[in-house]
Amino acid sequence: MDDLDEKLLAALAADSSTSTSRLARRFKVARSTVQARIERLERTGVIAGYTIKLGNAVLARRIRATVLLQVEPRSTPRVLQRLKIMPEIEIAHTTTGRFDLILQVAAETTQALDEVLDQIGAVPGVKSSESLIQLATKIDRAV
Repeated sequence: MDDLDEKLLAALAADSSTSTSRLARRFKVARSTVQARIERLERTGVIAGYTIKLGNAVLARRIRATVLLQVEPRSTPRVLQRLKIMPEIEIAHTTTGRFDLILQVAAETTQALDEVLDQIGAVPGVKSSESLIQLATKIDRAV
């Protein structure tokens, strides 16, 4: 990857809907160059896909929680398989320390969140969980 690739990645991370023509003008290269670079970045797996970032109008209606899980030894792969099918779980991280997994969970209501937390706690291999309800986002560097 060279400087142009890095610039293209940064621009697409900020707004993945930016047209190749606009990117070409911004970086003073041919549109075909931008298109070829993007295709190569996709083909080689540098760009794994494109997504949207939900706006505050949608996010304000969702209740989010960080869930800390302790998992029985050697159960993490099986636990993750079960968690993967729960659409309310947005992100799962493995970690070191007292907890084995950190989950980001979102639901439309407190009742729905409570049900998801019960489902998580019932997954075979989950020893314990601790839930932290997120109140307000003060810093968000995700693009």
